Amino acid sequence: MTAPFTTATGSDVRVRFCPSPTGTPHVGLIRTALFNWAYARHTGGKLVFRIEDTDAARDSEESYEQILDALRWLRLDWDEGVEVGGPHGPYRQSERSDVYEDVIAKLRASGHVYESYVTPEEMEARNRAAGRDPKQGYDNHERDLTAAERQAFRDEGRQPALRLRVPDRDLSFDDLVRGEITFKQGTFPDFVVVRPNGKPLYTFTNPVDDALMGITHVLRGEDLLSSTPRQIALYEALVEVGITDSVPVFGHLPYVMGEGNKKLSKRDPESNLFHHRAAGMVPEGLLNYLALLGWSIGPDRDVFSSDEMVAAFDVVDVNPNPARFDHKKAEAINGDHIRLLDADDFRARLLPYLSGVVSTPPTAEQERVLTAAAPLVQERMQLLGEAPGMLGFLFTADDELVVEDDAAATLKDDAGDVLRAGVTALEGVDDWTTASIEAALREALIDGMGLKPRVAFGPLRVAVSGRRISPPLFESMEILGKDSTLARLRRLADR
Repeated sequence: MTAPFTTATGSDVRVRFCPSPTGTPHVGLIRTALFNWAYARHTGGKLVFRIEDTDAARDSEESYEQILDALRWLRLDWDEGVEVGGPHGPYRQSERSDVYEDVIAKLRASGHVYESYVTPEEMEARNRAAGRDPKQGYDNHERDLTAAERQAFRDEGRQPALRLRVPDRDLSFDDLVRGEITFKQGTFPDFVVVRPNGKPLYTFTNPVDDALMGITHVLRGEDLLSSTPRQIALYEALVEVGITDSVPVFGHLPYVMGEGNKKLSKRDPESNLFHHRAAGMVPEGLLNYLALLGWSIGPDRDVFSSDEMVAAFDVVDVNPNPARFDHKKAEAINGDHIRLLDADDFRARLLPYLSGVVSTPPTAEQERVLTAAAPLVQERMQLLGEAPGMLGFLFTADDELVVEDDAAATLKDDAGDVLRAGVTALEGVDDWTTASIEAALREALIDGMGLKPRVAFGPLRVAVSGRRISPPLFESMEILGKDSTLARLRRLADR
């Protein structure tokens, strides 16, 4: 029989995110979580979050905690699953062995799975003898072993694996991202669902969990596309034994590529979600950029909020072509989101990145400086991690300010004269405001000495900040105060 695919829409939609807790969260994995979350929120359906942790050698509790941390940081919430519970628990595969044993028993009783004793070496020999590629794999030859043949293998001490009897026909499905896909009969042989040691494989546990949890839409990475005919074959068996009544629809999301159009591997630093957080990406910016890895909200529009994404997102609009992780574009979009933050929120988000520059908690004077300075850098910043370089000079003692090499290299022979003229001009300023500071310096250096602004103000910038590029000069001088500003100008002039 051919089992029906689900026709669920709207609030009947149920999607899932089911990572294995191995290593730190990969941006491709989190992009998959994001698309599932956005689809559930767009349709009014449910997102189920379960953990596939049956590989004791590779899975770790640390990785599990990191996945939770990543989703919470990005504010991707879920309706059912680990940490929140629900009617289909437990939501960790390591706690579901009784569930799997029950399903296996039903499939054995119905004849959908059968015992398989063949070894890889025997399989290669069979293929050679039949003139096939020795690596072609299993040829379904144990489907109809007699009880006596099975007993003979057991008498040899062999333990059987269990294989699913797949349908003897083509399997087709309409991929939500890629359209109609057909796997020809013979390209997906009967496959192992339970190892000889009794442990069920991912190809069994994953569809069984989906079936029991009522998942209607499976949105997952393109790398899993080749396993889809096996999943559909197992689903058809689960429908026949009454465990579920339909097959979910599938959507295979595009690869995330790195430099040189190679698949972004776990070894690439930009694959690590926390690498981007440490650099100073804000959750709104990273989420926005991850959404662009295979989807767009509209032509010529790259910056949007998660609410706007939810309103617009449909998985059928996902582009099947590989998406390249572009570091510069990610940072530019992050900068756009930084500029959208209100002043108090932005200042609060800077503080973790200023650890070691300001005290924890900041002193009243540090709070004053940060409140005045934050708006000056909010317009210039791409990453919050730039905060120490941009603002550090405002929290440094005058005699401890270090002039960076590239800044010192910009100083011309007349820098001392310019600095001394600046000191003289500023000594006469009583109303220490940005406007008064700028007026006094322009009059002395541009009108009085005939200097171009870059030549006039470059040495002052280096003296005040120690850097070639800094927040606006006159505003920085106002924040520093008259005494510190003059001390820094004199210090560089005397070098």
